Amino acid sequence: MYANPEVPTPIAGTTVALRYALIPVHGYGIAVATVARMLDAGRAQARILAPGESLPYGAQPVLLAETTVYGATCVEGMLRQWGPLPKPWLVLVADAPTRPVAEARYLVRALQARLAGVATVPYLPMLRAVRDPEQAMEHKDVLAAAEKLRRTLEGK
Repeated sequence: MYANPEVPTPIAGTTVALRYALIPVHGYGIAVATVARMLDAGRAQARILAPGESLPYGAQPVLLAETTVYGATCVEGMLRQWGPLPKPWLVLVADAPTRPVAEARYLVRALQARLAGVATVPYLPMLRAVRDPEQAMEHKDVLAAAEKLRRTLEGK
């Protein structure tokens, strides 16, 4: 069963349809919280789903993982159980200022047919020093990564 896709916005109690349903594949941390904030852009259009929560009707599923072999393996396990739901996007958040190791890259490439697309968020060192995603969004590198991520997911 699908959950209600209507969520209140911060503006005068109006409602908007939930656009992105975020599913962290291996845990919640500042990177996941920041990606949620990047896609939300203050319009209440992105929400992190709780474990086991149903995909809201009409929302684009977005899997969130780090660019590690463990992250790619968790994505593979998630896709094995995916079922008839719409193909999800995969957002890979860089865990280091280098390319992902070969095994992680190859595994993600092998999974691309099961995905709507793959987007990447570069390594953002300031995430190690912020208290919350709102503080992260004050940095120009995070704002630039957010704009690029939204354009990628929107197909622009």
